[in-house]
Formats: sequence, structure tokens, C-alpha cells
Amino acid sequence: MIQRKISKIETRHLRQGFLGPGHLAAAVIDGNDFAQTDPFVLLMDDRLDLPGGPPVGGPHPHAGFETVTLVLEGSETGWQTGTFELMTAGKGIIHTEEITTETKMRILQLWLILPPEKRWAEPFFQDIKLEQVPTQKTENSEIRVYSGNSNGLSSPIKNQTPVTIVDFTLGKNFGVSQQLPASYNGFIYIIEGTVWIGAEKVEKDQVAWFGKTDQKGNSEIAFNAGEQGARFVLYAGEPQHAPIVSHGPFIGDTKEDIVRLYHEYNRGRIGHVKDLPATQVLRHT
Repeated sequence: MIQRKISKIETRHLRQGFLGPGHLAAAVIDGNDFAQTDPFVLLMDDRLDLPGGPPVGGPHPHAGFETVTLVLEGSETGWQTGTFELMTAGKGIIHTEEITTETKMRILQLWLILPPEKRWAEPFFQDIKLEQVPTQKTENSEIRVYSGNSNGLSSPIKNQTPVTIVDFTLGKNFGVSQQLPASYNGFIYIIEGTVWIGAEKVEKDQVAWFGKTDQKGNSEIAFNAGEQGARFVLYAGEPQHAPIVSHGPFIGDTKEDIVRLYHEYNRGRIGHVKDLPATQVLRHT
């Protein structure tokens, strides 16, 4: 089996978020080098500590890709800890992210490209609560499989773009491995602690990209936690090898697609996710 190594390690820094005071954000993937990050367009680590009051956020559209949200820290009144949502924006959808109450939350939100032939698919929404996430717990580890497969577990989430998303928590010096198709592009993002991948040390708030290979078949990458243990999220997916045009909340194949999408949105032709028919909503319970 092909053994994957690390090709690049980068540290991500928190900056003021667009919601103002109480919102810090780190761009794990900043969207500026899609040829290298394909199929991942953007990944934000958003940390919210808001007092409540006048609404912040609000309704906004997306089209041409999928938003993938993992709630690392949530609340009982809003998004709960461990919740996972996948929204296939496809030909266009509006969703509302509005906060009016006291909120302390940390989420990872990914923009995942759709295959070109599915770029304008009908919108589709899925979610799964922590209690339903396939999980393996031992004395030294906890593995939550949100998408794809890991260590004998399979997620029920249905994917347009093949993608594996796994949340690993490892005890002191504990090791685990992950198998992936050799064609997948992927990385880990460290939430807490330190992880060793071969001779490479990856620390909190760092992203480590897996080396790419032209070989076919399966590959494997091994992780070993440091002295304080570790928590990290693995993202790996099938590159689509197709150029994209991105502007604001939209992704298309051409500039003309972007113009068309703004035209449709401004004329009220894009529907809201809350109005999707039952056939386009899947809650994994």
C-alpha cells in the first residue's frame, strides 16, 4: 500500500471576523490556490463569542458548490456540538445564518466543489447530530466519521464529490492510521495538541497537506499523538481537475455563469433552503 507523507505544513492565525467584535476567524484554506487544494475551495475556522442583541449575519445565497459545516463547539439553543451539515447549493439556494442571542460557538465551514456535470444540480440538504455520527471509542481514542469511511466505520452522508471527513481525538502517544484512495487530495487541521506524521511534527492551529501521488489504488497515512494527546480533523477528497470561476457566494465554470447567478438572485429566482421539498432534505436520525 502507498504510504502518504506530508508535503507542506502551515500555521493559521486568527483575525477579526466579518461579524465584528466577538468573531474571530482563521482561513485554513483561503481560496487563492484551487489548483493545489482541489476539491476544497475554502475552509474557515470561525470562533464566535457574541453577547446577543441586534441580529448579525442573515440570509445569503450560494451556487455551484457544497457548504460543509462541522460544529466543534455549539450550544443547546442553536447548533449543537458535533452537528454536521452538508448543503448542496447546486443551481442556487439561500440559507440564513443569523444570530440574535448570546452565542459561544466554534465551527469549521468548508466550500467543496461539485463535479462539473453536477454543478447545477437541484439543491439538497443533509444533517446529522452527534448521537447518530458513526463513532469508535476506546480508552485511548475517539474517531467520528462524518463523511466517507474510517477504521471500519461508514458515514450515512451521501456525497456528490467523494470526500472523507473524520474527527480524531487521540490520547498521549497513541497512534492511528487512515486509508484513502491514492487519488485523493487531503490534509489535517490540528484542533488541540500535537501530531507526528513520520518525522513531521504538526501542532495546534497548523494545517498539514498530504503529498500527492500519481499511483493508483489505496494509500495510507499514519498519525501519532504527542505527549499531550491530540485532536484533529481530516479532510480528503477526489480532485475534479476542472477550472472554476469564483465571485462572492457563487462558483461557476465561466464568468457568464457568475453574471447569470447574480441576475437570478437579484430577481428573486433563487429559493430558500427552508422551502425545499421533503425529497430534497435528508436528516440522518
